[in-house]
Amino acid sequence: MRIGTSLVLIAIGAILKFAITWSTSGINLSNVGVILMVVGLVGLVISLVLASTARRSDVTAQRISLQTTVRDDNVDPPRGDDPRI
Repeated sequence: MRIGTSLVLIAIGAILKFAITWSTSGINLSNVGVILMVVGLVGLVISLVLASTARRSDVTAQRISLQTTVRDDNVDPPRGDDPRI
């Protein structure tokens, strides 16, 4: 369950708890709304904890850079009369 799903469950639960005025036989919609809000809240807390630990491990991860050395054997050796030497 991700953050978006948790927020949707909280919103649907709040609608069932506070906005619905009609009742059904056998199911108390107010209780269903409370259950959905609690499940959404628990899912939101778990999602935020997992997201914060994932970010922390990415920051502390060591990066390995691979450097390659290219050797060019076709380069002429410097001449003795070269003034740059």
